[in-house]
Parts: sequence; structure tokens; C-alpha cells
Amino acid sequence: MKISIINGPNLNLLGKREPDKYGNRSFEDYFTSLKAKYPEIVFDYYQSNVEGELINEIQAKGFSCDGIILNAGGYTHTSVAIADAIASVRTPVIEVHITNIAAREDFRHTSLIARSCAGSISGFGLDSYRLAVEALIVKHTLK
Repeated sequence: MKISIINGPNLNLLGKREPDKYGNRSFEDYFTSLKAKYPEIVFDYYQSNVEGELINEIQAKGFSCDGIILNAGGYTHTSVAIADAIASVRTPVIEVHITNIAAREDFRHTSLIARSCAGSISGFGLDSYRLAVEALIVKHTLK
């Protein structure tokens, strides 16, 4: 099984950025532990602060992976183009957020990408990514 994790803007600053919301752990450190927990899965990881680059990555992985875990960051609430890219690929995409976006500012309550995703997980810290992996394993097994 091959899973691609794609992170959007500002997620390169995890471990440094607003630790009260996002914790003190870098994504690279978490990614190492995730790969160790699931040695049977081939993971790749991509992060960009640029909307078009995220779209390119979704398109590149959307026909070759068994699943994509996407944390689009702030683009979740603004990007029709990312939603269209998700809808254009056949690989299931799980939307992930570290914080509970429904408990944050009003503008974060609307996800423009959710309708194109197989599911959404938010509010469980970095463990949201593990939960998405589990969801993709189940989805892949039920095929």
C-alpha cells in the first residue's frame, strides 16, 4: 500500500508555530514515527506553501497511490482549485486538520475541499494523520 501525505501552508513550521494549538513536535519527527508504526506502507511526504504546487502534487499522486492524506491548511477554506484537483483524481483523499476547525474562528468552519474528499478528520493533534492512515487501510481492504 502506498500513501502520500501532502501538507499545505505553514505546516513546515510545526513544532515552532503556535505550540499551544499545534504542539511542539515537528512534522518530520512525527512522520518518522508514523513510518515506523506502519512498516508495510510506503509513505511519501510533500509540503508546500504554494497553492499551485499542492495542486500539481495532488495530480501527480492521484493516479499512483492508494490514498492521499491532505492537510491543505488555510487553503481548506479558500481554494476551489484544490477541491477541483481532488475531484479530478481517482485516489481517495482524506482531509486532515491538527486542530478542531469547527471550534476555531468562523471562517474556518467551512471546508471547500471536504465535498471532494473521502472523509475528514480534525482535532486530534498530529494523531489525526494516524487516524487517516487507519481509514485508508480500511478503505483499501474493503476494495
